Amino acid sequence: MMPRLYLPVDSLARAVGADEVALALANQSQESNLDLQRTSSRGLYWLEPLLEVDSPQGRIGFGPLTAADVPTVLDALQGEPSAHPLALGLVEELPYLKTQQRLLFARAGITRPLSLEDYRAHGGFEGLTQAIALGGEQTATAVFDSGLRGRGGAAFPAGIKWRTVRATQAAQKYIVCNADEGDSGTFADRMLMEGDPFLLIEGMAIAGITVGASYGYIYVRSEYPAAVATLREALDIARTAGYLGANVGGSGQAFDMEVRVGAGAYICGEETALLDSLEGKRGIVRAKPPIPALQGLFGLPTLVHNVLTLASVPLILAKGAQFYRDYGMGRSLGTMPFQLAGNIRHGGLVERAFGLTLRELVEDYGGGTASGRPLKAAQVGGPLGAWVPPSQFDTPLDYEAFAAIGAMLGHGGVVVADDSLDMAHMARFAMQFCAEESCGKCTPCRIGSTRGVEVIDRLLAAPDQSGRDEQVIILKDLCDTLQYGSLCALGGMVSFPVASALKYFPADFGLQSSEADQ
Repeated sequence: MMPRLYLPVDSLARAVGADEVALALANQSQESNLDLQRTSSRGLYWLEPLLEVDSPQGRIGFGPLTAADVPTVLDALQGEPSAHPLALGLVEELPYLKTQQRLLFARAGITRPLSLEDYRAHGGFEGLTQAIALGGEQTATAVFDSGLRGRGGAAFPAGIKWRTVRATQAAQKYIVCNADEGDSGTFADRMLMEGDPFLLIEGMAIAGITVGASYGYIYVRSEYPAAVATLREALDIARTAGYLGANVGGSGQAFDMEVRVGAGAYICGEETALLDSLEGKRGIVRAKPPIPALQGLFGLPTLVHNVLTLASVPLILAKGAQFYRDYGMGRSLGTMPFQLAGNIRHGGLVERAFGLTLRELVEDYGGGTASGRPLKAAQVGGPLGAWVPPSQFDTPLDYEAFAAIGAMLGHGGVVVADDSLDMAHMARFAMQFCAEESCGKCTPCRIGSTRGVEVIDRLLAAPDQSGRDEQVIILKDLCDTLQYGSLCALGGMVSFPVASALKYFPADFGLQSSEADQ
């Protein structure tokens, strides 16, 4: 009998041919008696479609496969698998995976996304059981003591939000998961929602019974149809099993939830614009105070977190706050799923404790550029993140360390570029992006971003040195106005990619270094 086979059902794996490989395997199943399971992805995306096969030593891998490779792989399994040209050896021993510290993505590539049996067999719902045993006050304290900070960009301490919502008196409270993952180079939310949906459900259920919220929403971007379908099916399974509903896990407390699909507006990644969208309005940023923890969805106390933050909670409850604090550095505790994309040889997900350097991430894990050309920069933290030059690649991936160099970690997306990228055009793109995605509420963002495109155009078209110098002064003043005068981070952070491109790559603007630094 053939050993059990595993193939990801992840969207990226399917996009590069996983379904065709599965079909080719199914065509062989009658003859070979194949047992194929569709699992989540490990996030080793340059190897997808990645086929894994049970062996006495562990799972061995083959990839990247095409449907045409299936017959030769099956033949190799009858003899010496390691002789096949696409054989990778034991998957857990691959350097890319072996050196990671997977807490959030411990089940990635191992379990079937919609198998409650698989989820429970790998520690699922242990956190919920512990939270019920501890009670709300001690659960909120555990989240606070863990040092967990929001993984959406602002890195605000999660425990403070929990205590605030819990202490606020109201007849109705809500839990809102911000799954509007819109930053360039990010895919961790999608991977988790498609591959381990019960983890997010468990995290939200713990949050609900802890702060006294009886209902929750997962706000997912419309570009993630597979995640939406998987989550909705997972919710039905969890509800049937008693993990949602009138008596969550036997706690005597009620909590239920649903998925809402956004319309694709980038601004709805901002928590208050998201709340407006959930209420059926156009997504427009709200002035704060009041904060959502006091007056959020429908004017009621609301705990808003992103996917990775809520998904961290079950582990913290199951293993303890101290276990979580043992990972990381300084005030950046726990692990972060960094996402490598762009011009990178080994694109994929790398979960490590805070503190590894950008150089380790890009060069050791990523293998440098896919083009083979020299590295020029990496944009960390999405389209509004700073461009970090190789001279700063030894900076630890830590919230405070990155803030010290005028950058941010954001959602952990890292987009790599080689020396052929024109940074002046990327600076212009940042302003244009802000102009197109602005909600229009505040003047600095609405008007300033449009003026920013015009200033960069004049800078690049200036016929002489004095003309360029004049536009640089205007551009820097405009960046300051946007950063300090905008209502939210969209306008406030567009200066990051523009200022960093101007500072580190002045030649791309036709400038001398001294002009850009003045």
